[in-house]
Amino acid sequence: MSGPMDRREVIFEISYIGNIARVAAVDVATGIEAVMQGPRNAGEAVLKNQAFLKLKYVLQKEGILV
Repeated sequence: MSGPMDRREVIFEISYIGNIARVAAVDVATGIEAVMQGPRNAGEAVLKNQAFLKLKYVLQKEGILV
């Protein structure tokens, strides 16, 4: 199933501070960033997916995605 985020380029940055992972997802086209935190042991795929979903929410809220 395709969606509005399929054609968007997203950059992820993960920083670890103690037992916390800080994940930033940045939409390349707009420069909009969504940041979330999670447990360090959650796994990279899970952390990236959650940051991606938050970025999608922010883009929809801003009216960039329909």
